[in-house]
Amino acid sequence: MTGSTDTGLLTVRTLTTAGLCAVAALALAGCGGKKPVRATLAPSQVTTIGVNSYLWRASLDSISFMPLLQSDSAGGVIITDWYVNPKSPTERVKVSIAILDQDLRADALRVTVVRQVQQGGGWVAAPVQAATVQKLEDVILTRARDLRRDSIGG
Repeated sequence: MTGSTDTGLLTVRTLTTAGLCAVAALALAGCGGKKPVRATLAPSQVTTIGVNSYLWRASLDSISFMPLLQSDSAGGVIITDWYVNPKSPTERVKVSIAILDQDLRADALRVTVVRQVQQGGGWVAAPVQAATVQKLEDVILTRARDLRRDSIGG
């Protein structure tokens, strides 16, 4: 009897242990083996700067002939120093560009142009035509779209 009881206990113990191991193996199998799900980012979101990289690059390209006073890629601000066109030495302009979003959209761009003319030995503020600002915004947006199109291969 003693032997049959031990055998019975060992059988129950063995079955219980085997069952627990099987449950543990199934539980662990559910945790591993799957690849992590990666979120797919739009090309405009793949950036190491704080703003839309296409707008940033296009802005810098568009005003590359002007001296930079300040540029902050995290905040999306570009400010040029005064630029005097050699063809018009009595006039100078200063441009400020703010990129407001990480998406490539027209309303994510704000351009400000300040113009001065030389009068009486000094510089005096002069009006800027709205078409000038609009044209610069269009140049930047067109360049940004081209950069995006080139980067996604289409």
